[in-house]
This record gives sequence, structure tokens and C-alpha cells, in this order.
Amino acid sequence: MIRTSLFTLLCLVCTSSGLSAKEWAQKMFKVTKHDFGHVAHGSKTDFAFEITNCYQEDVHIADVTTSCGCTTPTISKNTLKTWEKGAIIATFNTRSYSGQRSATIKVIIDKPFYAEVQLTVAGYIHNDVDFEPGSVAFGDVDQGTAAQKELTVTYYGRSPWQIKDVRSANDHLEVELGDPIKQADRIIYKMSVRLKDDAPAGYLHDTLSLVTDDERLPTVPVSVEGRVIPPLTVSPSSLFVGVLEPGTTVTKQLVVRAKKPFKILAVKCSDEAFQFKTGSEAKTVHLVPVTFKAGDKPGEIEQSIEIETDLPIGGKTSCLARGTIQGETPAEPADVAAKAQP
Repeated sequence: MIRTSLFTLLCLVCTSSGLSAKEWAQKMFKVTKHDFGHVAHGSKTDFAFEITNCYQEDVHIADVTTSCGCTTPTISKNTLKTWEKGAIIATFNTRSYSGQRSATIKVIIDKPFYAEVQLTVAGYIHNDVDFEPGSVAFGDVDQGTAAQKELTVTYYGRSPWQIKDVRSANDHLEVELGDPIKQADRIIYKMSVRLKDDAPAGYLHDTLSLVTDDERLPTVPVSVEGRVIPPLTVSPSSLFVGVLEPGTTVTKQLVVRAKKPFKILAVKCSDEAFQFKTGSEAKTVHLVPVTFKAGDKPGEIEQSIEIETDLPIGGKTSCLARGTIQGETPAEPADVAAKAQP
């Protein structure tokens, strides 16, 4: 994605016939529509509409509203700086509603300029299949350890009703499905979901598919979520060095953490414009100054910084360094700036 000045973009939009000045806001969203499909009553059903600030100015999300109580929208991060990512999370209220449902979510942005973006969601909530709890939530799991959660699936309706298979595209998940417990008005399955100890570090957001013999609902999705915590972390994960004039030098700082003391063996980057300072002491938190000197060539900066430590498991990590070296641009007249605002 090309980072540019929002002021410049608005100037171009306002001088082009048939274009809306609000299009700058919609450009930040990866998608604006989502269909949940068929979901069970009580299931945890949500979707994150990803938003990335691709402009030099800070973007502030003031509010979100919804056209239907069947969907609850939340903002993951109100203020986004250059290259920062956030999300508008749409949650389907599957315990309170049933049948075909849809909603329009209005995202209200008030800075650097006012704009509104509309997002839409839809889906069918079945009230004859119920999950308890609503998802498989592992929470935080240390890398290299296994975790296990239980889920109860209850079907209210005709008999017999059968779960024929449980499928997942994630090789790090194992599922054990118990025999059906048949009662007068329901069929109950107990399901055990295990996260293997070889799962990689990072966020887990996956879906199990219950394959049934019901033609109306041949597959039922089950949300699986959690986070595998690596022994070594670095923050920020995306280091923004700034918008720099050629020849400018700037120093930022990385924070490298682990649960037990460790030594940093090396910090590397293929771009020699980046320089690092590290100590030889073993400790749980290291502060690593990162100095960058902008060259003469204008353009975008995007480099990977690799950190190697003496930790025996998960002893390597990395972060992405971003920024911009400015070129010569003519000054914009004040009256053009005034016209550029919506």
C-alpha cells in the first residue's frame, strides 16, 4: 500500500469529476462486506473489518453505530498513526436473535477530516443447534505447551441427528468427538479440542466445521481462538522511523522481553543505514536503540530487523521498520488547502 499525504489525496479527489472526497476513508478498509453464512444459536460469531492508516496524518475513529441489534460493533483502536492497523469488530448476537439477519455498520471518522464508511454483515442464525460455551477459547498459551478445551453441542429437533465428522484446516488442532447422548427432546455431543504443543507463536483465529446429516444445515462452524505466546517478544512489532528529509538521522527504541534472563547475540538488518546498540548482560528486558540515517534517494523504507538471542527455544524474533524519505515537493497554495477539506 502506498503511503501518501491525505491533503494531497483530497486535492486530487476534489479536482476529479464524479468522485467523493469521502473515498479517502474507504481506501483504508480491506473489505466492507461480510456474510457469516449459517451459524448456531449461542455460537461466538464475529468478523474484524481491518483498517490501515496509509496516510501521513493521524486518523481518529470517533464512533460506530449499527442499524440492527443483531450486530454489535466495537472499535479495536480509536487513533491510528501512519501504517498502524486497527479493526471494526462486528459481533453477531446469536443468543438473542434467530433466522436471517443483516446490519449496516456506520464508521464515523472525525480526524483529520470528517467521513463516514458503511460496512455490512449478514447471516442466518439457527435456533435448533446450540453451543456451550459459544466458542473454543484457549486464551494465552505458552509456546511449546499443549492446551485443551471442552465444548457441548446440543441439537433440538428431529431424531436421529448426527455429527458425521469434524474438519479443520489447522494441523495443530486435534478433535475428539464423544458418542451422542440422546434425550427426549434433544441430542447432545461432548467435544474435546486440543491445541498441540507444536503450534507456532501468534494469534489463533480458526474455524472447526461440524459436518452433519441435516440437509438444511450440512456444516456448522465453531470458532477457535487464542494466542500462542512466544518466549521472546519485541515491541513495537512495526517500528515507524518517521517521514524524514534526506540526510536526517533519527533514533528509536526496541524493547525485547522474555520470561527468563537472556543475552542478545546479534541484531541484523540488510540496510546498513540502520545501526544498533546492544549490551552483553543477561536480563529479562533489553532496550535496543535503533539509529537510522536517511539517504539521498526519496521513497518508502521497509526493512526487516532480525534479533538473535541465546534462548534455546524461540530465541529469534523480528520486527518491520517502516518510514519515508521525502523528496522535493512544491508548496501548496493556502486556498487549495481550504478547498480540499470536505
